Amino acid sequence: MAGAASTTERIQRDYVTQSVALTAIILFAVMGTQVLPQVLRGIFGHGRGPDQLVTSALLLNIALILFGWRRLRALRGEVAVNREAAAEARELAETDSLTGCLNRRSIQTATEELLLSARARGQMLAFAMLDLDNFKHVNDLHSHQAGDAILQAAAQRLQQLLPTGSLLARIGGDEFACVMVLNATECEQIDRLAAQLTDQLGRSVFWNGLEIEATVSIGLSRSDRDGNDVQTLLHKADIAMFNAKRQGRNRVAWFMPAMESELRFRSELEAGIRRGITRGEFVPYYEKQIDLTTGELVGFEMLARWISPTLGRVGPDIFIPVAEEIGAIADLSESVIRQALRDARQWDPSLTLAVNISPVQLRDPWFAQKLLKLLVEANFPPHRLEIEITESNLHENIGLVRTMIKSLKNQGIRVSLDDFGTGYSSLAQLRNLPFDRIKIDRSFVTSLPDSDESQAIVRSIVALGKGLGLPVTAEGVETEAVLTALGDFEGLKAQGYDYGYPEPADVTLAGLRQLHLTLEHGSHATKGRSRIA
Repeated sequence: MAGAASTTERIQRDYVTQSVALTAIILFAVMGTQVLPQVLRGIFGHGRGPDQLVTSALLLNIALILFGWRRLRALRGEVAVNREAAAEARELAETDSLTGCLNRRSIQTATEELLLSARARGQMLAFAMLDLDNFKHVNDLHSHQAGDAILQAAAQRLQQLLPTGSLLARIGGDEFACVMVLNATECEQIDRLAAQLTDQLGRSVFWNGLEIEATVSIGLSRSDRDGNDVQTLLHKADIAMFNAKRQGRNRVAWFMPAMESELRFRSELEAGIRRGITRGEFVPYYEKQIDLTTGELVGFEMLARWISPTLGRVGPDIFIPVAEEIGAIADLSESVIRQALRDARQWDPSLTLAVNISPVQLRDPWFAQKLLKLLVEANFPPHRLEIEITESNLHENIGLVRTMIKSLKNQGIRVSLDDFGTGYSSLAQLRNLPFDRIKIDRSFVTSLPDSDESQAIVRSIVALGKGLGLPVTAEGVETEAVLTALGDFEGLKAQGYDYGYPEPADVTLAGLRQLHLTLEHGSHATKGRSRIA
């Protein structure tokens, strides 16, 4: 409102100034025809000269003309400055300040104009939505300044590769939109360009002496097939981009109609996960862990399960990746850990509880303190809890992992290295990171009876554990053949479906009562152990 008022005032001042100047010019013209002849006759001695009052009025007219001319020039300069300021403000409103690209607001209008002109020439538009993979991790690990450097590098590389006349916009934190004009027969050109984009945007960016990598997922749609309006085409390219991410990231996908139903299911999953956490739909199930030497039950691993009232029983392979992507995994995990600690409090004190944590929790510097709070709330002894860290997650931030492991162990919690053999842990890491146990990945265990290679790997891991003084657990014991093959190794714990499927808390507790392994029966240390196998 203030801007509109000042503009109106300038227009009024400009109008008044022009009116005054025009009036002065008219009066000067009228009076000048009368006064100037008198002045000339007076100069040449042919008359008495002009009247003093009329002469003063003429001089006043001349002053008004000069004033009006100067004021008009000043006003025109002010208008020019205002026009430049307005143009600059419009540019700022239409472009992204960090990358210099168009923004979400301006890409819509620019694309609509481009679509109309392309159709008039018998051409089509290709829409590309690009999203940098693991960008949040870059911000969390290296700072937002590093993230800004990645975005600026991505924008520069895109501008260099896109065809002349293309549009480029940054429409979100790490999301870009590209619109390209091409003939209907040139779709292969877009495929080649998309391949170039994934290659170039995947190149490392050097920032403050660090080499940072961020790949890109790209979704594509086309105006001659996927829609008639800009919003629809951008939306479908976005769906294709999401599909590319879900298929493993760092890839390109063209929009297909089936993707919409998949996206609806994904939206249902996301909403269901958020509701389910607050409603207690995620519950712990427990898988037995057995001492292979004695055949006795020594503990359980807690596994999260989702019992959804609308979707039914949803597997962890489906809901855990989604929960991680939407930032809900920490709340979900803490919810089931809280329940598991309460459940395990009723077991015999000799039984342990193992819990696997996600990469998100591994990056949380406050995780150890949060876990201690849960232990205090449940009055659960820390020495009975074992936290499992997946081997492939060690390399994301080895310093933070080391600090966390030490913090957990200082509280009396044991820490094991899960899925060992699938990552790239070095002997130096195993020696420097104070793990309490190694868990052999199930892929090696399940193939043990039929694969010499798996036998060699398991034998090497067991020997490594013995050399480092680390006990070893074999996961994936699903058949008697696997159990027999493991009999060649000493000192192992084992878990798997051969001992029974994971069970909910009430079924687990009932089974422990039959074995006299609950708190109400007292410690089995004085009664002898109950053999499971």
